[in-house]
Amino acid sequence: MNASPSSTRRPIRELPDELISQIAAGEVVERPASVVRELVDNALDAGAQNITLRLLGGGTRLIAVEDDGSGIAPDELATALKRHATSKIGNLHDLESVMTMGFRGEALAAINSVSELTLLSRVDGQPNAFALDGRTGEVRPAPRAVGTTVEVKELFFSTPARRKFLKSDSTELAHCIEAVRRHALARPNVSFAIWHEGKLVEHWRVHPGHAGLEQRLADVLGNEFVAQSIAVDFHVGPMHILGRAGTPDAARSRPDHQFAYVNGRFVRDKVVMHGARSAYEDVLHGHKQPAYALFIQIDPTLVDVNVHPTKIEVRFRDSREVHQAVRHAIDQALAVPRSHALAATADDKLELQTPPTAQALPDSASWRQGTIGLETRPRVDAERAMVDLKALWTPAPTTGTNAAPDTTQQPHHAAHETSPVWVTAPPSEMASPAGEHSYEEEAKNGEHTWPLGRAIAQLHGVYILAQNAQGMVIVDMHAAHERIVYEKLKQQLGADAGTIASQPLLIPATFAATPTEVATAESACEALAQLGLEIAPLSAKTLAVRAVPTSLAQGDAVELARSVLAELNQHDASTVVQRAQNEILATMACHGAVRANRQLTLTEMNALLRQMEETERSDQCNHGRPTWRQMSMRDLDALFLRGR
Repeated sequence: MNASPSSTRRPIRELPDELISQIAAGEVVERPASVVRELVDNALDAGAQNITLRLLGGGTRLIAVEDDGSGIAPDELATALKRHATSKIGNLHDLESVMTMGFRGEALAAINSVSELTLLSRVDGQPNAFALDGRTGEVRPAPRAVGTTVEVKELFFSTPARRKFLKSDSTELAHCIEAVRRHALARPNVSFAIWHEGKLVEHWRVHPGHAGLEQRLADVLGNEFVAQSIAVDFHVGPMHILGRAGTPDAARSRPDHQFAYVNGRFVRDKVVMHGARSAYEDVLHGHKQPAYALFIQIDPTLVDVNVHPTKIEVRFRDSREVHQAVRHAIDQALAVPRSHALAATADDKLELQTPPTAQALPDSASWRQGTIGLETRPRVDAERAMVDLKALWTPAPTTGTNAAPDTTQQPHHAAHETSPVWVTAPPSEMASPAGEHSYEEEAKNGEHTWPLGRAIAQLHGVYILAQNAQGMVIVDMHAAHERIVYEKLKQQLGADAGTIASQPLLIPATFAATPTEVATAESACEALAQLGLEIAPLSAKTLAVRAVPTSLAQGDAVELARSVLAELNQHDASTVVQRAQNEILATMACHGAVRANRQLTLTEMNALLRQMEETERSDQCNHGRPTWRQMSMRDLDALFLRGR
């Protein structure tokens, strides 16, 4: 009977260097795109201004990265292919404050072990370049300008099992392009070109002048992304977050337009992604995914990039601070209504511009162009607007031309069942209180140009039609009023700064807790108290919820406690309570907002428009649906074939 493998003793011995390199290559080199990423990293670290990638067979037959960087000295070529050989770091202090893209000294050695690699380089001052054959170690003179070329042929030829796992050439090519695309977004001062089978497939140039980051975003992600996004520029402590956050209307079904960078390095970090997603919770519809490109600049000593061989993951010293910074940066940008960015001219195109609260990006003068400051837009008489707006909560008049039954409690789905097709207020009802001019009179006299225009009619008791400088604005009056009421309720709730009011439970809710939950409850008791929660341990494995926030007293105390403890352990517990509170306020706002089929006077409609212009996030209702749409004169002319 043969002995089983587990019972057969094998001697302990050192592995051959080649096998060690091939094992290490499995961590660093997953597919051709991994090679592209590592080689472009090295080119950027060498100070390259122009990088060219040439591919054959999607990168399986050839990957060649050419750059015009500083190059490699002839006597360092052989060393460059050795494991753990690098010019990026020299001691622990360097490792803890890495600012270069590469630093491990593993990539070239790993790639060389699973391919046929040739390293060609020339430094400034040399009469010619030198080429190193990675398999034989032979060094020979060769023609080349200053810079480096790395040729990788027949990837995984020495490990055929790995090659079988590769996809089609077109799929591998797409991954290679995406790897360069991620670099190109963060390096607007570097030119990137990608050739495949002798054909140019992508070319991102450096534009003359000061186009900078915004132009690169438009080149890589498309003009549509820039047009449907808002500039982000946020400073807090040692962090500076800039970039662009997509508007809620530009949300996608997949998270394929989410780009986050830390000190120029593309990362897939849960802290950053969660912080960004939480900023959109109040404005996204359904399970849509936001689009954004965020560039986080932070002290390198506060982030550890030595977490994963692919360097796509990082670890922050204070992850909660980073989470909140990302959340507030996007939230601040989204808070400014999109109506503020409407150009105050009769342009046919709806232009999304830099929000008043954001400063221009340091390297992009164009981010400063077209910005409409808060001080330049017309101010609303708050007292008069609120007087007019109060009519939206009161029962509809029972006499006069606009008489209509009170449908305040009618559900929204009945919006199109009744009500005349076209309802406008007669001239007698346009009169404003004595001693005051109406919105219509101010607009006609040229005193103001309101971003959302002036109301001219109501359609089916559901939509408000308004005219502005760009053309026609259509407003969903229930959705718009719902957001206004919701934001006012949130302001009222936030007026009592500090500790959230709590309500003791008559019978404490107990639950079996994990050691992590028990430890978090004990260490974060002050934070829990500020959130209106009292969670105390009953035993080593049991926690008791003795008090919950007053506004959430009717909810599931145990589920709330678990969620808060999990959030507090990873990010910030206040987001859990805030989400729960916002859900309650959203329900209250929905019931308190003006209902469909409620016929409004022009004064009431204009009051609603003015409040929309002053209300944060008024472009979407509490459920993420849009509240208004712009139709430009060009759109209207196209409907009737004018000018053709």
